[in-house]
Amino acid sequence: MAYLNQVQLIGNVGNDPEVREVQGGSKVASFRLATTERYTDRNGEKQSNTDWHNIVAWNKTAEIIEKLVRKGANLFIAGKLKTRQWQDQQGNKRYTTEVAVENIQILDRRTDAPASSQTEEEDLPFD
Repeated sequence: MAYLNQVQLIGNVGNDPEVREVQGGSKVASFRLATTERYTDRNGEKQSNTDWHNIVAWNKTAEIIEKLVRKGANLFIAGKLKTRQWQDQQGNKRYTTEVAVENIQILDRRTDAPASSQTEEEDLPFD
């Protein structure tokens, strides 16, 4: 039996990424990405539905995000869904599902910025 955990999103960054160092000196970047579905309902009215996704990137990709990504940027994100658990201040179990970035492409056209990053390889797949 085969399993697949792959997410691909195109959307807009909802807040400036928060980048921090964790134990061992690794960097982690986190931000929210909005994806919007637009459609026409039965009455001919234009509708839209926006979903918000928690995005997390590590190490080299986090450094690229820190330098190049700002609120409003249009991004392609590929990664895996990860769910983590913690306890809040009252001792209740809490869960968060995030997209762990494996590949990112900045879709905004800027001549002074590289177009993409892939976490495992030096070669950029989206030149």
